[in-house]
Amino acid sequence: MENIVKVSKNIISSNIKSKALKQEFMKALEDQNFVKVINRLDVEEPILINNTSKIQNTVLELKNCKTCKGLHMCKNNLCGYVSYPVKEGEGIMFDYVPCKYQKELLKEKTNVTYFEVPKFIKEARMSDIIPEKERLTIIKYMKDFINKFDTDKRIKGLYLCGSFGSGKSYLISALINEISKKGYNSIILYYPNLLSNLKASFNTEDFDIKLDSIMRSDLLLIDDIGAENNTAWSRDEILGTVLQYRMDNDLSTFFTSNLNLEELEEHLKITNNGADSVKAKRIIERIKQLTTYMELISENKRK
Repeated sequence: MENIVKVSKNIISSNIKSKALKQEFMKALEDQNFVKVINRLDVEEPILINNTSKIQNTVLELKNCKTCKGLHMCKNNLCGYVSYPVKEGEGIMFDYVPCKYQKELLKEKTNVTYFEVPKFIKEARMSDIIPEKERLTIIKYMKDFINKFDTDKRIKGLYLCGSFGSGKSYLISALINEISKKGYNSIILYYPNLLSNLKASFNTEDFDIKLDSIMRSDLLLIDDIGAENNTAWSRDEILGTVLQYRMDNDLSTFFTSNLNLEELEEHLKITNNGADSVKAKRIIERIKQLTTYMELISENKRK
């Protein structure tokens, strides 16, 4: 008798729950956006009723996307994605679908690897560059590079030097981020921090993988060369090896620095082991073979 009572209570409870879900579903049908979503699913009504609240969440997230100006404004549960219902067999499942901003970010991340660089470098865009007078020659070079790169992989990169905070890193990163959309593998690295990272992983598989990827990437930006603590190892074993490989294989290479080439040569000359003019000059000659030299003197944009 006790079991019959328990079963009866469960049936009553289930009926009440089903009635509540049905009412929630009927109310949701008053929203045309809800109706649009369920009409694309082509599943039986009981399935829709059981997933009403989840579908309502989809409608809310789609509404959020309509007024969103970028990932920094995302209000959805998972930043950059909408939890969207997809038919699976006779039922439905919810998949995370990237928004237009997330799609763009994912597209670029696929082709660009960033080593030890700040967020603004990753987000650098050609469309956001301000065409100030002192930048016009550089911008013209950048546009020409983008137009010619598909047909001439031997086109030289750029050695861009100039004042601190003038936007050197942003300009070259915007160029590389743009070209990466065409499917080319690119690397942007902050040179001083990369050397510390490589030194810490020396004689490991991670060291070999990183160095090999830097040597072979279609495009490479070595950011802030000359700001590192110069050693014979970093100059000869790391920088020299990378530049020689890229020079031999016509791989586009870019540099930014606060130092001009003469100043960089002086910097590379001195290590803890003393001065070595020959090896420093050898590095500079490789840079000259790989790049066109330009200067950017401008007010500090980082103030």
